[in-house]
Amino acid sequence: MTERDYNDCVKLHADNVYRFILKNLRNEEDSKDVVQGAFEKLWINRDQVMAEKSKSYLFTIAYNQMIDHIRKHKRVTLKEEFSETALGSRGINYDAKRILDEALGKLSELQRSLVMLKDYEGYNYAEIGTITGLNESQVKVYLHRARLQLKAYIVKVENVI
Repeated sequence: MTERDYNDCVKLHADNVYRFILKNLRNEEDSKDVVQGAFEKLWINRDQVMAEKSKSYLFTIAYNQMIDHIRKHKRVTLKEEFSETALGSRGINYDAKRILDEALGKLSELQRSLVMLKDYEGYNYAEIGTITGLNESQVKVYLHRARLQLKAYIVKVENVI
């Protein structure tokens, strides 16, 4: 990969990689750090990367760095036992984006990544397998289970869109 190929890769894929990481991490600064680290690693290894494979390589690096970041910064969050929704003070709310974000938040890291890669970024099963290190069958099974879990959450009476 030449410098020109690298610069083209940055122009073409920076936004997509950032959106993918941001949707998973839900923190702008952490997402920027992960994406910057991925591009840095791509720059360092540019001699070994073919320009045609740069997108897949970049997403693979970003995905792996995101997983490393999550493992390093795993935080225990305590939830209030009696939140407003538990007390029944919640009115009818049809905020579809909020409900979808909550549903995505209920998924595991892997499931959320698979949904994001397939449904938001438009990758095919083989490409997702390459990025995540899973085989195509595993991608299909895990993605199917994630979608079932999303559906179950979204169609709950209290969350009906």
